Amino acid sequence: MEKKKKVVVPIGPYHPLLEEPEYFALYCDGEMVVDVEWEAGYNHRGIEKLCESKSWDQVTFLVERICGICSTSHPIAYVNAVEDLAKVEIPERARYIRSIIGELERIHSHLLWVGLAGHFLGYNTVFMWAWKYREPVLDIFELVTGNRQSYAMMKIGGVRRDVRDEDIPVIRKVLDELKPKLEMLTQAVLDDPVLAARLKGVGVLTAQDVKDYGAVGPTARASGVKIDVRKDSPCAAYDLVAWQVITCQEGDVFAKAVVRLLECFESIKIIEQCLDNLGKNKGPIEVEVREIPPGEGIGHYEAPRGEVFHYVRSDGTNRPVRHKIRAPSFVNIPTFRASCLGQTISDVAIILAGVDPCYCCTERMLTVYQADNRRKIMDGREVIRLCQEKTEKLREKMRKR
Repeated sequence: MEKKKKVVVPIGPYHPLLEEPEYFALYCDGEMVVDVEWEAGYNHRGIEKLCESKSWDQVTFLVERICGICSTSHPIAYVNAVEDLAKVEIPERARYIRSIIGELERIHSHLLWVGLAGHFLGYNTVFMWAWKYREPVLDIFELVTGNRQSYAMMKIGGVRRDVRDEDIPVIRKVLDELKPKLEMLTQAVLDDPVLAARLKGVGVLTAQDVKDYGAVGPTARASGVKIDVRKDSPCAAYDLVAWQVITCQEGDVFAKAVVRLLECFESIKIIEQCLDNLGKNKGPIEVEVREIPPGEGIGHYEAPRGEVFHYVRSDGTNRPVRHKIRAPSFVNIPTFRASCLGQTISDVAIILAGVDPCYCCTERMLTVYQADNRRKIMDGREVIRLCQEKTEKLREKMRKR
C-alpha cells in the first residue's frame, strides 16, 4: 500500500500529550500503524550559536535553559568539557556536591515522568501520588541552591555553593520519608493488573533496536542494554560511591517505568553516601580557573533521559568558538519508529511518552525548504539575521513609547 493511500493520523504539532510542539504523522492501515514520519523544527532557539557570543562562565547559565527538567545535566556536561580542555581537576568536595545535585534531579525527573505517564493513561491517582512525593525533592533544591529549577550550581572548576552542615540532616529526613512512599508507589505500579495489561508488551524496543538507533538512558536499559555514563565514564563522585545500574529485559513501556522507579532508590543511595563523605571532607568547593587555553574538550553526563554530550573548542579567547550539544532525546526519539510499527493507534501516545522525549533539547535547524518543490528558502544564518532585525524593530518600537 502506498503512503498516499494510507490513512494519516497526525500527532501534533499541538497535542495534549506533547508538552512542546512537534509533529508525528502515523500512516495507518485500519487501527494498525504501518509507518511513522517525524517532523522537527518547531522549537529551534539557536543555543549553540548563542554560546559563541557568551563568556565561558556565562555559557553555564545559558545551557541550564536548554531543558527545565535537565537543568543541571547540561551544565555538568558543559563544565566537564571545559575542564577536559583546560586539564582542570576539581576538588573532591565539589565532586560529591555535583553528584548530589545530579541525583536529586534524576529523582524529580523520574517522578515527574511517572506522574505524567499515569495521567496519559487516565490513572490520575498515580499522577497525584508521584507529583506529591516529588515536591519535597524540589524543596531540597530550594534549600540548597535557592531555586526549585535552574539551580546555578555548576561552574568551571567546581561548584558555586557549598552544602551547609545544618542542611544535611534536613536532606536526610526528606530522603528517609521518601523511601517508603517510593516503595508504595513502585509496588502499586508493579502489582496493578490494569497497568500490566495496558503497558506490558506495548512498544517493545529490542536490544538490537537500541544498538541500531544508538538509544541511551532508561530507553536502552529497559531493553537489557547496560549502559550508563556514570559507570562507563564516571565523573563527579560516581566512582567514589557504591550503586548499581538498573536494567530490565522486556523493552516495553512497562519496563521503562520499572527502570525509572528503581533508579530512584539507587539515586537515594548515591546521595546518602555523598552526604556521608561531605561530613568527612571539609576541603574547598572549587579551584580558580583564570584562562581557557586553545584546544578542544568533550564532556558528558548521564541525564535522567540518558547521555548528554557537549563539545567545546577554544581559540584562547574568553568565549568558545564552537559549542556542539547532543541531548539524549536526539537519539531516543527516532526509536519511536521501531517501537510503534505494528502497534495500534491507541498505544502510540504512551509509546511516545515512554522515551520521555524533550523536543527543546533535540531541535536543530540547518536549512528551510519550500514544502512542495523543495526549493531552498533560507539557511540558519539568514534566520538569525531575520531574528536580529525583528529584535531591533521591537527595541525601536519600545523606545518610541
